[in-house]
Amino acid sequence: MDTQTYWNRETELMPRGRLKALQLDRLKTTLRRVYDNVPYYRDMMRERGIEPGDVKSLEDLRLLPFLTKRDLRDTYPFGLFAVPFEDIVRVHASSGTTGKQIIAGYTRRDIDTWADCMARCLVMMGADKNARVQVSYGYGLFTGGLGAHGGAEKLGAMTIPASSGNTQRQINLLKDLGVTVLCCTPSYALYLAEALAEMGYTKADLSLKAGCFGAEPWTEKMRVRIEAGLGLKAYDIYGLTEIMGPSVAQTCSCQNGLHIWEDCNIAEIIDPDTGEVLPEGQTGELVITTINKDGMPLIRYRTRDITRLIPEQCECGRTHIRMSRLEGRTDDMLIIRGVNVFPSQIETVLLSSGEAAPHYQIIVERVNNTDSLTVEIEVSEKMLSDDVRGMEELGNKLRRSLDSVLGLTCKVRLVEPKTIARSEGKAKRVIDKRKLD
Repeated sequence: MDTQTYWNRETELMPRGRLKALQLDRLKTTLRRVYDNVPYYRDMMRERGIEPGDVKSLEDLRLLPFLTKRDLRDTYPFGLFAVPFEDIVRVHASSGTTGKQIIAGYTRRDIDTWADCMARCLVMMGADKNARVQVSYGYGLFTGGLGAHGGAEKLGAMTIPASSGNTQRQINLLKDLGVTVLCCTPSYALYLAEALAEMGYTKADLSLKAGCFGAEPWTEKMRVRIEAGLGLKAYDIYGLTEIMGPSVAQTCSCQNGLHIWEDCNIAEIIDPDTGEVLPEGQTGELVITTINKDGMPLIRYRTRDITRLIPEQCECGRTHIRMSRLEGRTDDMLIIRGVNVFPSQIETVLLSSGEAAPHYQIIVERVNNTDSLTVEIEVSEKMLSDDVRGMEELGNKLRRSLDSVLGLTCKVRLVEPKTIARSEGKAKRVIDKRKLD
């Protein structure tokens, strides 16, 4: 697969000074448009005693109120649209299962901007017009499928809209069509690697060079497993339905953080408890302001994702700031007996052990007013064939490691291979039975 270093060289290598000036100009234009066209924004700003003209620098962004998912649900379905309905050519919606879905509207220019950003991401992976891109994200209201599809077509690559599901067909397509780039969730990539072996194939039977994996948090250890199983280089991509689907940020070949496309987004990191803006380099909640979106611009949107910004310029030459791999979310963070627990912490322990399969489930229960945490972990066929003592030793070893990392006592239950249900979309890692009370 031939490589192009950049898709849009001028933008991707823009000097920081020019990039900041472009951000401020686009921010001012966006604020004026939402103030004039979106009553909800106008009311929020007036409550703060703020008008668009009060924002004279990027630092003044912190004067503006935050936007949350609750605001998006309160304005359901079209309350944050900033253009007439006839200018909206597509809507997407979140895959949330509680409350109302979040609706996002896109104009024709928004779709083109999205495709352009996604094309940049694909080129960062080494793709060009000769690439064969299999999109195994779900199509429909979820942004994954159509988002990756649009970028691949923009690039001029052969685009294979496989969507999700039908794993045997997915593998046949990968093999028979000589697919070079795979786009799907990381948990499904692991599932495909398992199924590949079960069908009697190896990674040598595929032509894969790169994988574009996102839509759920994953760890460095999981990346290594995926690369070994499918014989490709795995890239982490980030996006949100309400912002612009996949393409907001992605890792480059340096694999040291995800470049955020700052000509389209302004990123801040805040203390999730106080809302205070934190200095670059500190870990907190990611807040995004869209500055190049017409249909439904979002101002200071709290993503609930935990990360940090990396201000140093990347060795790849791109000047756009990077964010670290997601460490978890403030809203799927578990609080167990007063201790904050992220599923990604548990995954890191399991994958570091080298003896447990990368398939697990976290079960939280409340018994006699006390929370308990149980981690169900699949073991390999080899470990399963060992004696009972060996299984007990492994269980105790994993439990001690988890207790040390999490700072609380948990239970470990080892289960047979294939016991934990596989997912063709986002993996369901947590079963919180406390919510059923």
